[in-house]
Amino acid sequence: MSDIKYSDFQAAVDSTLARHRGVFDVLSKIQESSARLNRAVIKAATTCGCIRLRAEKQELDDSITLDQLRDVIDNCVEGQLCENCRSVIEKEMGALLYYTAGLCNTLDLSLYDAILQEEKRLTTLGRFSLR
Repeated sequence: MSDIKYSDFQAAVDSTLARHRGVFDVLSKIQESSARLNRAVIKAATTCGCIRLRAEKQELDDSITLDQLRDVIDNCVEGQLCENCRSVIEKEMGALLYYTAGLCNTLDLSLYDAILQEEKRLTTLGRFSLR
């Protein structure tokens, strides 16, 4: 995606974000949106049941290399999101991105530049940028 798409999104957020323009409001809306996203994922497992979330200790052998780590670690998700849960999660993810762009506007930052910086860090450090 080009910087124009990100700039268009950020401009659309700037033109529609009216009530929560202050930095404290935007930060609290980011936190609220994150919580709603977490809840939507959990409800996909606990209410709908389209996915199953497993929580268990992941055993890692000392002989595993960094190259093998990605293939060994389990994401703890079984199944596929149904259309309804996918729609709800995408909506909540969109809201989180909306308020993230709003914070960029509040702080006079470019969402596109932030993404480029993160991509550069990831590609420069490669597997050593593990999170």
